[in-house]
Amino acid sequence: MTIKRPQTVAILAITVDGKIADNQRHPARFGSDTDKAHLEKQISLVDGVLFGAATLAAYQTTLLIKNPELLADRQQQKKPLQPINIVVSGSGKINPNLRFFSQEVPRWLLTTMPGSIVAKKSNHQAFEKTIIADSKDLKKIDFIKAFLVLKELGLNKVAILGGGELLASLLEVNLIDELWLTICPLILGGTTSPTPVEGLGFSYDQAKRLQLLTVESIDQEIFLHYRLHS
Repeated sequence: MTIKRPQTVAILAITVDGKIADNQRHPARFGSDTDKAHLEKQISLVDGVLFGAATLAAYQTTLLIKNPELLADRQQQKKPLQPINIVVSGSGKINPNLRFFSQEVPRWLLTTMPGSIVAKKSNHQAFEKTIIADSKDLKKIDFIKAFLVLKELGLNKVAILGGGELLASLLEVNLIDELWLTICPLILGGTTSPTPVEGLGFSYDQAKRLQLLTVESIDQEIFLHYRLHS
């Protein structure tokens, strides 16, 4: 059954050996200016961007759309200049002193009922809206329920920016429609270095199948665009 939810696209930059950060989990800044422009372009096409609290803690900021042409396109479509930035945190534990909270972007929180109480105490009015989507045990987010709410709130397309635990959770319930993958020319290695999809993983029979839509090589990077099979 097709649910009424936003169209989703995950956008990631990875190393040749499939890592999204080093073994110290430092912010991944190995993408080129071309990759950054590509990410900015993709973000300009959506109504909201979704990322985990750990990803926010690592980077401390979100990527702003600054390209005048992209801003003009959004303005022409009567969209806010910046998409809604949605932080995902089941616990609600988010450092209120991050630079993210001083950036001029609309901010929402996706959490659980216990997480909303924690966030309210620590972040005060940092988030314009809090979406509560509890699973049965109240500790995990019910993403199917959450995405129904996002659609009801007017978000038709959402970009997923990481991290690996978030992508694993969304893949598990088939909530990723497309994937943009930039392969960057370096190797990090390490069994503890994070990968794009964390969690318990999938068996071969449960593996998520992809259809390659486009492939483009620019300088030393390869840009891959996939559609996930339903």
